[in-house]
Amino acid sequence: MSLPLQGLSAVVTGAGRGLGRAEALELARLGAAVVVNDYGRPGRDGTGEASPGPAEHVAAEIRDLGGRALAHTGDVADFEQARALVDLAVGEFGALDVLVNNAGILRDRMVFSMTEDEWDSVLRVHLKGHFNTTHFAAAHWRERSKAAGGPVYGRIVNTSSEAYLAGSAGQPNYAAAKGGIVGLTTSTALALAKYGVTANVICPRARTRMTEDVFAGLGRPDEGLDPLAPEHVAPLVGYLASPAATRVNGQLLVVHGGMVAVMERPRVQAKFDSKQETFSYDELDALLTPHYAGRPQGETFAAAEVLGLKRD
Repeated sequence: MSLPLQGLSAVVTGAGRGLGRAEALELARLGAAVVVNDYGRPGRDGTGEASPGPAEHVAAEIRDLGGRALAHTGDVADFEQARALVDLAVGEFGALDVLVNNAGILRDRMVFSMTEDEWDSVLRVHLKGHFNTTHFAAAHWRERSKAAGGPVYGRIVNTSSEAYLAGSAGQPNYAAAKGGIVGLTTSTALALAKYGVTANVICPRARTRMTEDVFAGLGRPDEGLDPLAPEHVAPLVGYLASPAATRVNGQLLVVHGGMVAVMERPRVQAKFDSKQETFSYDELDALLTPHYAGRPQGETFAAAEVLGLKRD
């Protein structure tokens, strides 16, 4: 039986648990050889002793199922360790074809209480980690394209969050990092399209170590697949990594529980033109204050209501 990713190789970061694990297993099921990356620290806040166990366990799972897999236990937020990760895939499998960025940590706090380290550490792992691997993968594809004299095969799937779309009061660092990942992805999509590479970003909702508090009140069903299982997300990642998604580029998709929503770029809601050479305070007051009158104080521009994501 022909598999859509047969003959391709992939790197999945943060793949020792949760979403990353489900994605790595799905890519392997579809035929890809996978480098399973996980730093292996036990705390979801990025603390604890680093361990090769999670990455090695998932790589062994893939091999037990008849696939090809290697473990990499480096920190993708470290520039040189991210280089080594991409080099490992290229060295072992001959090329890198798919990059799935999933590694992340949480250090939640309200913006007025957050420390500098809590801000920096989350931006470092999420946003810099995504950049580091993307940088080395992009350089690899660019060199391959130059050598081939034309486009090559390359896929990037990045991980954002509904915290970016809908807001999350206690996660200013996380929401900012996830918003930055969307910007990184759309920029990368434009830059690499001529080399045959696509870059897309997903906002997944799943029950994992990272979200155990968010979904604490939503129990697992007694029978059937949990609607919040990471296995609902993994098939979309497999699709975006495949040749079938060649025309999907620079897109943001929300995915959970058997639902995929393709998001639009922000659109102009209303437009006001000054009747003078430039706006004055009084003219803006006369135009904008009535426009926002009657709206709940603190309402944001986010698409939460459209997606049915309104928080209690």
